[in-house]
Amino acid sequence: MKNQNHYVAIMAGGVGSRFWPMSKSSYPKQFLDILNTGKTLIQATYERFASFIPEENIYVVTVEDYTAIVKEQLPQLPEANIVAEPARKNTAACVAYISFKLKKLNPKANMIVAPSDHLIGDLKLFQDTCLKALKYTTDNYAFVTLGINPTHPNTGYGYIQHTASEDEIVPVNRFTEKPDLATAMEFLKDGSYLWNSGIFIWKAEDIVSAYWEHYQYMYDLFDATSGYLNTPLEKEVIRQVYEVCPSTSIDYAIMEKAKNVFIIPSYFTWNDLGTWNSAYDNFSKDEAQNANNSTSAILVDSKGCLVHSNEQKLMVIGGLEDLIVINTPDALLICKKENEQQIKEYVEKVKKVKGELYI
Repeated sequence: MKNQNHYVAIMAGGVGSRFWPMSKSSYPKQFLDILNTGKTLIQATYERFASFIPEENIYVVTVEDYTAIVKEQLPQLPEANIVAEPARKNTAACVAYISFKLKKLNPKANMIVAPSDHLIGDLKLFQDTCLKALKYTTDNYAFVTLGINPTHPNTGYGYIQHTASEDEIVPVNRFTEKPDLATAMEFLKDGSYLWNSGIFIWKAEDIVSAYWEHYQYMYDLFDATSGYLNTPLEKEVIRQVYEVCPSTSIDYAIMEKAKNVFIIPSYFTWNDLGTWNSAYDNFSKDEAQNANNSTSAILVDSKGCLVHSNEQKLMVIGGLEDLIVINTPDALLICKKENEQQIKEYVEKVKKVKGELYI
């Protein structure tokens, strides 16, 4: 029996620029089948939560431009469960909006906030971990996050240091944004740091209280809307709020300041699919460690390359090593795998030279 007080808010408003040119602002990566599984990332995320959260309690928070795509890809989702932000204002505004909304809808709402574009395996273990967190936040005034045991010094992830304990749910010491390689290596050696999965669990009323305590300005903005939420006037009122709402992350606004933050060291398979290299890790590879995701590409004397193309045009890649090659109908990206973090810079260069046409 699914708990009717359990909710999930799937965040699906990002543009996924590091997956350019496959992911574009008009149709970003959460709506794509990046790994050729037969499901888009948001469809897989929805199904993952629908296995233990009442389907009528699953919400998708996105931007207005993507609501039609969400309806198309998740036709089973009630239209009222698509929460449209009028602008991108980072995760603090996104969380505030849905938390105030759910608190008014159900004062006992206990919720998971999760990205729409992560790859997660070991689904039973994931479900058990989430339910453990939901039970803890039901019984305690606490904010819980899921931390992933690091397997290598990744500079693309945030890190969370926890307090050593034999308990399954342990206090958080500090959050650290994406570190340089030397720091990431130290974190891995230290053993008390986990990757920040970006998955959070709390009661709606508790996180609303945290805004009042730690981010009064944003609390006041959304508190002023509370009488209009879940009514026909919600859209217009929220539009006015977003015009003056700051853009900041939930980590900075709340999690780094709150004293009641806990983490569950988690052991399910997890990948945030933030870059082409993270996708490469999940593709099948040939004997030369090439991940060739195209029936029209031939690799000769090449190794360690990621090739993706949805075109029938023949591609021959010869004598190359550790490259990302992404071919779409209107753009071709070729870069070194080690330069994947610069793809956002390439996109900015394209925008400067060619305008919005290819973005």
